Amino acid sequence: MIIKNFKSLSTTIAKKHSLSIMETGLEAALPGVQLEKIVFHDQLIVSGKKYDLKKYDNVYVVAIGKAAYSMAKSVNSLTSITQGMIVVPKKTKTAFAGNFKVLQSGHPLPNKNSVIAAKKIIEFLKDVKPRDFVIFLISGGTSSLVALPDGITLKEKQIVTDLMQKCGATIREINCIRKHISKIKGGKLIEYLKSDGISLVMSDVVGDDLSSIASGITYCDRTSFSDAKKILIKYHLEKSVPKRILAHIDLGVRGKISETPKREKIKNHIISTNKICLDAMNARAKELGYSTKVLSGMSGNVKNLGSQIAKTLSNKKINCVIFGGEPTVVVTGKGKGGRNQELVLYITIDLAIDLTKHGTKAIVASVGTDGVDGKTDCAGAIWKSDQKIDKIIPYLNENNSYNFFKKYGGLIFTGPTGTNLMDVGLVVRQ
Repeated sequence: MIIKNFKSLSTTIAKKHSLSIMETGLEAALPGVQLEKIVFHDQLIVSGKKYDLKKYDNVYVVAIGKAAYSMAKSVNSLTSITQGMIVVPKKTKTAFAGNFKVLQSGHPLPNKNSVIAAKKIIEFLKDVKPRDFVIFLISGGTSSLVALPDGITLKEKQIVTDLMQKCGATIREINCIRKHISKIKGGKLIEYLKSDGISLVMSDVVGDDLSSIASGITYCDRTSFSDAKKILIKYHLEKSVPKRILAHIDLGVRGKISETPKREKIKNHIISTNKICLDAMNARAKELGYSTKVLSGMSGNVKNLGSQIAKTLSNKKINCVIFGGEPTVVVTGKGKGGRNQELVLYITIDLAIDLTKHGTKAIVASVGTDGVDGKTDCAGAIWKSDQKIDKIIPYLNENNSYNFFKKYGGLIFTGPTGTNLMDVGLVVRQ
């Protein structure tokens, strides 16, 4: 079981069914499921194209992200790897090493180890010979796990990253800023590669845009310095971000700094997406006898999404709404929480309004597939729509959803899952 407290949370049939559907989605997100369809002994077959690994002197792996360890472990078991590097969040449990060097660095904010990891990867790539082959394994979390600030300090990069994560910006917008204050993102890292290579990518971005996933570190960039400046203005951050960041971006706007690469140097293939989780959850829900509706690509403020998801259940023919994506939260309070926990509470509030009109009772659940929701130790939460309604608003006003669930129950614990395909959730009518 990925959900560690599955049994203790399964206090009713509806809750047990809900958690079973969620568990199925989390299992579908595991990297090995997809990599086994791609990596074979001495060859890769991706999107109909075959890569013959036998013709290369050495095959190397560079794995970065929340799923880096499990991706590298799968690939290493499926084909012969000469040597590799793995960069994962701190405190990630790693059981195998072999010819792999494992580095742990900062997330959700980059730290000194993130800079060290970036430099180590560059050194590693410089040693790769033209007759070698490099398999990049990229997943969510990469943007903070490897960092090499350009024209600014690490502290300044931490400040702007924190501001962007709290203002309600989308991951595309956050990564646009990251790409234009970095020496490696937006495809710059691949400029150090002298051999053939391929990048296998797990998408943690709505729309699966390769230039945004992991800040396009092995791809290229579709945004510009001008876009970065417009984003800072949009969220009124011109006076909040460090002056050197504004100065750096202005230099880029004026053409004094080179733009990010606009063409990919190696092929990047998305091997797994949030849709895979939703499809598995949908199949499991139907297996359990539910009529379903799937909402994919959910993004935007959790407050607005709560209403949108709750309204979907008003259709009497639908008794299970499955949703996935990556909502955002505008942090104004000083509490502790995460977007999944807040989303559950917002859906609960909207269902409570519907309850007075139509008598709709439901189970609501949402989790991050990576097993970490915000800066908390849980993956998300599960809740009954007719419980403690009068207690919710004060907690939401302080962005304190974690302490609401900690007090009244409902936190879902998985620990780091070794994958990252955004968030999944559901609403099951009782």
